[in-house]
Amino acid sequence: MNEPAREHILTSFEDALRDSRSSVLRMASVAQQNLEHAVSGLLTRNIELCNEAIAADDEVNAFEKAIDRDGMEILMRFSPVATDLRHVLAAMKIANNLERISDEAEGIARRARKIAKYPQIPETAMMEPLYGMASALFSDGIRAYAELDVDLGLSLNERDEKLDKAHSKTIKELTRAMERDTKNLKVYLHLIFVVRCFERIGDHAVNIGEESVFVESATDIRHIGAEALKEGALGVSP
Repeated sequence: MNEPAREHILTSFEDALRDSRSSVLRMASVAQQNLEHAVSGLLTRNIELCNEAIAADDEVNAFEKAIDRDGMEILMRFSPVATDLRHVLAAMKIANNLERISDEAEGIARRARKIAKYPQIPETAMMEPLYGMASALFSDGIRAYAELDVDLGLSLNERDEKLDKAHSKTIKELTRAMERDTKNLKVYLHLIFVVRCFERIGDHAVNIGEESVFVESATDIRHIGAEALKEGALGVSP
């Protein structure tokens, strides 16, 4: 292969990798906005924000399809290896997690619209700290990917455990409130589903952080547990 032709292929490959990464970050921005609109709609009883979150989920779905399609094309055309291969695979996996986060946002928005039909109850405010924890995990998962920050990616697992504990505590408190206030039973049930959405968003954020670690270190840290991470289970490969 002559040098001009080789340079053209390499440039096209680098452009394809860069475009894939950019698409993931744009998709993340839309998913984050959907989540923000859904929760704001819930807390302020703003139906319009809920509708925006629901409608914008289609855009996130389109991003996932495009990233998957482009990723497959990169794999078939360029047969990447090592770090380049990890970048392609991570982009496709992260896109899947982002699509699921947006689905959770859509679910929150749909619950919020139903909740708004009933009188407001004080327990709705309990969603705000859970959202703060889930949103911070999400933002840092994306930052870990954008900056290939291994330490940040590793830190998400322990923080997600705190969200899990808050999730369990809130479910118990809502269940007790439900027993005291049976006339608002449906509202409490909707809120319980919203709490579960936040817990799942935290899980997806951790997945994104794990993919970021995989890209940079070639180490799969899924399922090894927080204790193993603390003990230095991370092995770095070129």
